[in-house]
Amino acid sequence: MTPAMTMVLTRQGLRLGGRLVPCVIGRGGIRADKREGDGATPVGTHHVVGCLYRPDRVAKPAPWALPIRLGDLWSDASGDAAYNTLVRAPYDASHEHLRRADPLYDIILLTDWNWPDAEAGRGSAIFLHQWRRPGFPTEGCIAFRRDHIARIAAWAVPGTRLVVPETLA
Repeated sequence: MTPAMTMVLTRQGLRLGGRLVPCVIGRGGIRADKREGDGATPVGTHHVVGCLYRPDRVAKPAPWALPIRLGDLWSDASGDAAYNTLVRAPYDASHEHLRRADPLYDIILLTDWNWPDAEAGRGSAIFLHQWRRPGFPTEGCIAFRRDHIARIAAWAVPGTRLVVPETLA
């Protein structure tokens, strides 16, 4: 059995496989006390638990990647039983659309932040995905140039570690 691969967030970018990849983090900075809606990227050792992609826009980035379908949503409704999970439309509680008009979610690496047993209010939808533009923060995710997220998705496997050091908080 091979050891899980590791990605480490640094002040200069994301370090993986001997490379440093430029990225952006949440508008709320890095926080050990992550809360829903604070825009922060959570401190900790997280794990990649899934890969989603838009089959109408990009090739399958990894053998284990799943297509984002029409009606795929992500619950960010803190008090809901499906909080911080993939849900399907119609869904009345608060949620994010995974099939977006922009390309930000064309490839998504899902993390295990506050998953699978989500604690209400602790934050949801902490993904790795494409950035809007360099220097433009996310709502808590870590985001990359389009070609970089495609390479990261091809490199990562389920269980790949994502370390966000407390020293960055």
